[in-house]
Amino acid sequence: MWRLRNNGGTQDTSGTLENDHTDPSQENGKKPNKSQQLKTVFKEYGAVAVAFHVGISLMSLGMFYLAVSSGVDMTAILFKLGFDEDLVQSKLAAGTSTFLLAYAVHKLFAPVRISITLVSVPFLVRYFRKIGFFKPPAPNP
Repeated sequence: MWRLRNNGGTQDTSGTLENDHTDPSQENGKKPNKSQQLKTVFKEYGAVAVAFHVGISLMSLGMFYLAVSSGVDMTAILFKLGFDEDLVQSKLAAGTSTFLLAYAVHKLFAPVRISITLVSVPFLVRYFRKIGFFKPPAPNP
């Protein structure tokens, strides 16, 4: 993650950027994929990121289970959302149980959940620090 260097509570006016981690994919000039970004967020924000991601994953699985068990035609919905037919058919094999069908749809939406985590956790941690729930980050030596 990139952030402005902060020296003792005053912002560095030179605007230099500091790279907090060295990822091999970044050294080649490539943008890291979602799972690499998620690992970085887990490393930087720890238990808050893990708890948030697990929480939205459980809610997602529960919502999809409720939708499938209520009789919603998930195949038609996925086609309308633009998912590839081969991908949907491979994940939603005929004759699967309600839970397996809900889990397959849940797995298809993994990039959405990861994106929500990547965007939300920094704001959440910043808010918790602002209200005094968390300590501010230790200054870099």
